[in-house]
Amino acid sequence: MWSTRAGSLSVTFIDPVMWMEQEEVGPGRPWHPGSPFWTLMQAPVPAHTAFWTHCARMGAAGGQDFSFEVMLMISGLILAHVPGATSTVATECPDQSPELQPWNPGHDKDHYVYIGQSRTLLLTSSATVHSIHISEGGKLVIKDHDETIVLRTRHILIDNGGELHAGSALCPFQGNFSIVLYGRADEGVQPDPYYGLKYIGVGKGGTLELHGRKKLSWTFLNKTLHPGGMEEGGYFFERSWGHRGVIVHVIDPKSGTVIHSDRFDTYRSKKESERLVQYLNAVPDGRILSVAVNDEGSRNLDDVARKAMTRLGSKHFLHLGFRHPWSFVTVKGNPSSSVEDHIEYHGHRGSAAARVFKLFRSEHGELFNVSSSSEWVQDVEWTEWFKHDKVPQTKGGEKISDVRAAHPGKICNRPIDIQAMTVDGVNLTTEVVYKRGQDYRFVCYDRGRACRGYRVRFLCGKPVRPRLTVTIDTNVNSTVLNLEDNVQSWKPGDTLVVASTDYSMYQAEEFQVLPCKACASNQVRVAGKPVYLHIGEEIDGVDMRAEVGLLSRNIVVMGETEDECYPYSNHICNFFDFDTFGGHIKVKDVVGYNSLGHCFFTEDGPEERNTFDHCLGLLVKSGTLLPSDRDSKMCKMITEDSYPGYIPKPRQDCNAVSTFWIANPNNNLINCAAAGSEETGFWFIFHHVPTGPSVGMYSPGYSEHIPLGKFHNNRAHSNYRAGMIIDNGVKTTEASAKDKRPFLSIISARYSPHQDADPLKPREPAIIKHFTAYKNQDHGAWLRGGDVWLDSCRFADNGIGLTLASGGTFPYDDGSKQEIKNSLFVGESGNVGTEMMDNRIWGPGGLDHSGRTLPIGQNFPIRGIQFYDGPINIQNCTFRKFAALEGRHTSALAFRLNNAWQSCPHNNVTSVAFEDVPITSRVFFGEPGPWFNQLDMDGDKTSVFHDVDGSVSEYPGSYLTKDDNWLVRHPDCINVPDWRGAICSGRYAQMYIQAYKTSNLRMKIIKNDFPSHPLYLEGALTRSTHYQQYQPVITLQKGYTIHWDQTAPTELTIWLINFNKGDWIRVGLCYPRGTSFSILSDVHNRLLKQTSKTGTFVRTLQMDKVEQSPPGRSHYYWDEDSGLLFLKLKAQNEREKFAFCSVKGCERIKIKAVIPKNAGVSDCTATAYPRFAERAVVDVPMPKKLFGSQLKTKDHFLEVKMESSKQRFFHLLNDCAYIEVDGKKYSGSEDGIQVIVIDGSQGHVVSHASFRNAILQGIPWQVFNYVAAIPDNSIVLMASKGRYISRGPWTRVLEKLGADKGLKLKEKMAFIGFKGSFRPTWVTLDTDDHKAKIFQVVPIPVVKKKKL
Repeated sequence: MWSTRAGSLSVTFIDPVMWMEQEEVGPGRPWHPGSPFWTLMQAPVPAHTAFWTHCARMGAAGGQDFSFEVMLMISGLILAHVPGATSTVATECPDQSPELQPWNPGHDKDHYVYIGQSRTLLLTSSATVHSIHISEGGKLVIKDHDETIVLRTRHILIDNGGELHAGSALCPFQGNFSIVLYGRADEGVQPDPYYGLKYIGVGKGGTLELHGRKKLSWTFLNKTLHPGGMEEGGYFFERSWGHRGVIVHVIDPKSGTVIHSDRFDTYRSKKESERLVQYLNAVPDGRILSVAVNDEGSRNLDDVARKAMTRLGSKHFLHLGFRHPWSFVTVKGNPSSSVEDHIEYHGHRGSAAARVFKLFRSEHGELFNVSSSSEWVQDVEWTEWFKHDKVPQTKGGEKISDVRAAHPGKICNRPIDIQAMTVDGVNLTTEVVYKRGQDYRFVCYDRGRACRGYRVRFLCGKPVRPRLTVTIDTNVNSTVLNLEDNVQSWKPGDTLVVASTDYSMYQAEEFQVLPCKACASNQVRVAGKPVYLHIGEEIDGVDMRAEVGLLSRNIVVMGETEDECYPYSNHICNFFDFDTFGGHIKVKDVVGYNSLGHCFFTEDGPEERNTFDHCLGLLVKSGTLLPSDRDSKMCKMITEDSYPGYIPKPRQDCNAVSTFWIANPNNNLINCAAAGSEETGFWFIFHHVPTGPSVGMYSPGYSEHIPLGKFHNNRAHSNYRAGMIIDNGVKTTEASAKDKRPFLSIISARYSPHQDADPLKPREPAIIKHFTAYKNQDHGAWLRGGDVWLDSCRFADNGIGLTLASGGTFPYDDGSKQEIKNSLFVGESGNVGTEMMDNRIWGPGGLDHSGRTLPIGQNFPIRGIQFYDGPINIQNCTFRKFAALEGRHTSALAFRLNNAWQSCPHNNVTSVAFEDVPITSRVFFGEPGPWFNQLDMDGDKTSVFHDVDGSVSEYPGSYLTKDDNWLVRHPDCINVPDWRGAICSGRYAQMYIQAYKTSNLRMKIIKNDFPSHPLYLEGALTRSTHYQQYQPVITLQKGYTIHWDQTAPTELTIWLINFNKGDWIRVGLCYPRGTSFSILSDVHNRLLKQTSKTGTFVRTLQMDKVEQSPPGRSHYYWDEDSGLLFLKLKAQNEREKFAFCSVKGCERIKIKAVIPKNAGVSDCTATAYPRFAERAVVDVPMPKKLFGSQLKTKDHFLEVKMESSKQRFFHLLNDCAYIEVDGKKYSGSEDGIQVIVIDGSQGHVVSHASFRNAILQGIPWQVFNYVAAIPDNSIVLMASKGRYISRGPWTRVLEKLGADKGLKLKEKMAFIGFKGSFRPTWVTLDTDDHKAKIFQVVPIPVVKKKKL
């Protein structure tokens, strides 16, 4: 915990390492008697003063005896202090002072040490005491010499002029010194009321200085480490066809480098055999030779060459036969050193290999391995699955030749293996029962019975091929790490950790530094080989280099623990099999590794103006102490700190353990890395009021409004929930009957930064710059609140790159916006991860469909940016490598899944770019199915955003909306089937309808120009509330009716959201007959919580007067015949650009209705329409599509408009039919069908034809022949004109072009089909008795999505 006190900070540590047991407790944190804690406190300081924090390390020694330690690599560490403490810095080696008296207290656990009255002591050897108190001018200095000194004590208190020194700033401590804090939690020792147990406390006037050897704390890997490490050093040679003969490598035994190599084609020529002998004779003695045959080398190999190889030590070369694999390694002049392998191979199917290896030692004493492999290789692959639903009932099994005939060219003659499964994916048993030549037979069994209908596939071998590999591994059981910085301060014996660069933080690996004379200043050799892939480069524009941290220091503070867990608190041993009784320290240049509970941790809320600079935290695990530390199991079991009857909700109350847990936004985080947590990397959490010793230090709500400090150049990866979160608060009240949750549980809170933390003063955006988030399983970042702006950030390989959320119903800070600009999003990068047996998820992905680790599930819809709430501004961002598969809806832009909340029509996108993103994967609005569920929540139905410059849709100024939201659509909207969306134009706002004294009504809203397309809304709030709220996006200057699935609510409030002055809508609300009304308007200021009445509504008997209502005295019209109450809702005040409400507040209309008892369902649809239906009019014309050089990508949309309708002009009826392609109109002249064929690769019209009714009748060979001649990968457009033949054989051509089988056409028809081997999503048929119309875009080129 950090707290503020009067006075100045006093304590300085330089480069020690702090080791202690993990489970953290501190002042202000809940602690149990006997529990330990470490404390770091902070006093009010100038803004330029920097402080740093740290976390714990837990490690295992030898895999048996556990020691759990907290580790710090720091240049400035502040431990517990109290007001008035001062700081001194020694200018020379403190242990050389002549006033010091040697002190060797021995080992006595009952020895209470007091050093005071100006007594100065020099500790020269290890000691054990009960405790140490240094005060009143006393001083303890640690002797710096070769002997390791270990000081064991329960605690150390330094105050009132006391000092403890180990080294100084100008004379760093060179030896090894450890402070070991011992004691069990169940010994009954009373904790200090301020410091607790197991502490180093620095009180008023105390000085503590620890200055260890300066070492680099952590850096970045600058070259990728591959599993096994084979690509990290040495030499790799591989050849196949085209490199026939004997291949020789000459290797320097001093360094393991290849001096020379050559190939001798002893199959082709005897001269090559002579040249081989000359070459071998010229090699000096002592050189290493690697010799092997690739393909064939025996045909013209003479005896001289065979005997020359025999003299070198070969036993098999003399008898080398045709195409025999052979490998040989020797030292010239030392035949006994030879290793050799030889295989007789007679051209049979299958693989054969001759492999050898030999270890050598370089002149520096380092081992290297030379290996060679001469092989014939047969690769195999599975065919696709074949549906086999017509199983012949024949004896002896089924012939594979019959299956092959049904699928020509797809099954090999002699399969190696067979697999079968049901259509539902259940594995079945297969058995080869007979074979004669190529006539294989097999039988499929389903639980002992012959299979009926199933799928089958075959394992086929490819033709054999030769392969020769020669490898020189210069890192035998070791690995050279290439790093960004000079690491000469890292010495042999030091321990390093290399962070994971995949989704799992558990892929972090520890290594021990080895001697390495050949290493450059930025290299170290470490023992062992990496198990996992660790990236050491920028991939697809994102810096994914693994962090490499040093886990060794010569000054150590550690907590002594028991060998195993003991139950010093309830449930502790249910979660850990080790002793967790220790502390939590917090602090520039820090590595926090393998911790339980939050790592870098500010706790109470008032900690401000601190700087975390170049801090690294990784492998952060759940702990038991705080609710936010706990995982789901702990949250359910540990309920002692809750009120009786509490039912835990882990994902809401707990599950928040974080690498950086920041309880006050006004702190600086610079160059920090959160490289793996069970939950989150960086979490900004809010204390509505301070907690712990800091109670009362600021007014309620201060932390939610204080501006964000500097957040620059930080990175987060390998976290489960998110790389970064700004959201939520902690419960600052004790558990009670009113709120049973434990103290400090996670609760709801919203962030809205303002100057001086005053919500009445101007907003001050929280700026996040140069943030990198990759390989986080759920979110790269989830940021909720007021003005949160991101600039120049990088997101890659996250389940969801970024979610910006304002605050649910309303932005918490009305007028604010969230923004990201100048940033990069990568869907599936070149970092494919490591395939392991225990990988949570591995499957196809990326543009090449190759195997890779996946964030959540194989079919999880990966998204770059997710719209949620709003307003959100996305500007000048690049999206790279988002490619949907058939079964996985990957997209660059998308919407929050299962969203009940509002979607702001002022969400906008401008100047975005797409690279390696198919146009079909730019946006996805969702569809019912996995992850999306039924897609029936209110926010799912109302999703919308503004494409300002057309960089997403190719229609500048358009709005993109879900394809079935007819409150937003108009007749000229253009469908985008691949997105499940539509491109529209218009002026949009929102209407919030609050229904009181009920929470389970379903609302139906209808726009009067599309009465057959209602929108049903369930409400945004839970059913337990006393009111419900509905939040549709609506088109302005239109009429609507509103209906209910039960009796209408007696109280309604309608809020005008995102209305500009003068904007209006007309609303008809359904009520039972006999209802009377009281209606008024007001303005509500949400910030000041003030409401002022602005007018009343009086009844009129004339509908027209509703339109003419003046401000302050409006009219309502109650049409009792239809059951509709009509109001015109018009905004009277100006609105700021991003505000939901006007400058005066939110304009509202309140309706109170007196409804007759036992009234029925208030659904007036049948009486409202067609009476109040309106003609559909396009108020804002659709923007012109971008073409040619205006487009930024090669793929693009082809605009297709088709219409077939009857049009009435006065008393005359006229048939209208046309097809329009990218603005060029094709009209039909005769009754029948019109056909246009478009090249699916380029989007060019290649043919145009019409077929009269006379041709369609009977057997329409002309139509069949025309369609048969259409090339594959063609788009085919058809539209009817007049009274065409809608039945008959010709309609089968529609089925061949993708229409559903058994279709029935009506009098009018429009069709977009496809001639090819698959059915694209955009194949569309519209048929009706009066009008068929398709306005749609088709992606060019047409490309089949790869299967999941």
